Amino acid sequence: MKLIKKVAAVSLLTLSGVALAQVGNNDVLVDPNLVEADELASIPHMTVALVQAVIDGRPYLTAGQLDDVLASASDENQREEIYGQLFRQINMNTASEHDIMLIPGMSSRMTHEFEEYRPYTSLEQFRREIGKYVDDEEVARLEQYVFVPMNLNKSSEETFATIPGITSRMIHEFEEYRPYTSMEQFRREIGKYVDDDEVARLESYVTID
Repeated sequence: MKLIKKVAAVSLLTLSGVALAQVGNNDVLVDPNLVEADELASIPHMTVALVQAVIDGRPYLTAGQLDDVLASASDENQREEIYGQLFRQINMNTASEHDIMLIPGMSSRMTHEFEEYRPYTSLEQFRREIGKYVDDEEVARLEQYVFVPMNLNKSSEETFATIPGITSRMIHEFEEYRPYTSMEQFRREIGKYVDDDEVARLESYVTID
């Protein structure tokens, strides 16, 4: 079973309802920060050199960072095909227009709608607003590519469990150091358990605001 599918399965088992999720439900895409080399190599257009470049470029905090690496050895059409299987989910409140447009099949109009409804406080809000323009199937497809940042002081254990690759121990540490007054505090406390790259990856999913 694919790594991301394993992570998703563990996370979904802890959820009492889909509404708790802040990271888009995802059974197809693999995460460039977590996927193993052999699975990367199975994706179209991923040469041996490009697989190594993706691994060496970790952590990816935005979709644009991944695109910069892939652009060194693939064209735009090839990358769109790659992004049907490999993608760094975007923060719905901070992603640039460029990063939003990296989602396969994204239009300028839909990019505008993504930005129009900021700030997002939940995936349910995303589904409701974007569902005004496309059908449920397309909303579900787009949701795979996005997440809404989680409040460190207010989010539940079940919500934190939707962060790709997070462990139950790390969720406990997230909660242990509440209340957070700054992201520097988060970096300091979580940095006791993981390296700087992993702190940065985890930080990209959370907020204090």
